[in-house]
Amino acid sequence: MSERKKIGFLNFGHWSSAPGSRTPDPGATLTQTIEMAVAAEEAGMDGAWVRSHHFQHMISSPFPLLAAMGAVTRTIALGTGVIDLRYENPLYMAEEAATTDLISGGRLQLGISRGSPEAARDGQHQFGYDVEEGQSWSDLAQERGRRFRQAISGGMIAEADPNSGWAPPGQDMLPIQPQSRGLVNRIWWGSGTIASGVRAARQGYNLLSSTLLLQDDGRPFHVQQADQIAQYRAAYAESGHTTGGMTAVTRSVFPIVSAEDDRYFGGRKEARDSFGHLEGGRARSGPTYSGTPDEVADLLRGDEAVQAADWVLLANPNQLGVEYNAHLFAQWAGLARVLGWQ
Repeated sequence: MSERKKIGFLNFGHWSSAPGSRTPDPGATLTQTIEMAVAAEEAGMDGAWVRSHHFQHMISSPFPLLAAMGAVTRTIALGTGVIDLRYENPLYMAEEAATTDLISGGRLQLGISRGSPEAARDGQHQFGYDVEEGQSWSDLAQERGRRFRQAISGGMIAEADPNSGWAPPGQDMLPIQPQSRGLVNRIWWGSGTIASGVRAARQGYNLLSSTLLLQDDGRPFHVQQADQIAQYRAAYAESGHTTGGMTAVTRSVFPIVSAEDDRYFGGRKEARDSFGHLEGGRARSGPTYSGTPDEVADLLRGDEAVQAADWVLLANPNQLGVEYNAHLFAQWAGLARVLGWQ
């Protein structure tokens, strides 16, 4: 674990015209997410992370948003949890990522993965992507992840045209541009199983543990997740890589300090896991921690994965608007100080 645990918000980026929603449309969601990054930085938090989904009323194109967040903040890390590689051209994504990282001064923490179940049945096909005979989407995502990291590491990608006045003299191959030094050290693989976490370690990624763990073996969510982190770290130590080693988990945490907090989250005081079935197997997600600040602090102290991780991302209710989330960020920052994280 790093010297100091870091905390950030993870914005799911929903918009809806439902009663009470402060994000009735995508414009409101995007502009308010930028404002929330500023508020989180002012509260002393370490990160502002966003989810990415296609064909849903959620954020789908994170790079322009992250660049805008980077332009109005100075210290807070900017992350994704996660970008679905099934929808991405790895070289174009490398250009976007490097550009965003440069605008932010090297603060991008980029989570990528094969992606999760989604609304569209043929979404990747409509984007122009399909798997080949005998290939799986998981295989394709791994391939694109390798290509992306090669590109952001300065690897030679395209043949130089000796007849072009733009090609550097004597250079046979060209890297993508721009390059942002150090970005390769801040790439996270989103993982929902122990096996995929070990694979991420062996490939030199940081580990972004999923909010939903597949292959549920009956143990509490936080215990299984702590096991995933431990096995990731052991595999990373053996890998010889120097581009990863960090771990992150996500939790829903709501200290109740006002009548408004109680109205929104006071009925969620039972810290129980949730269960379901996904991709042909049993899946488990973690509980919501709600109560007085002392009660929530005790729940976090007893959470083995939270204690083990380098980053704790806190899912924020973006549809409640900037003012309420700024209040929540201040509570989270205070909670982190009580727990000795800052």
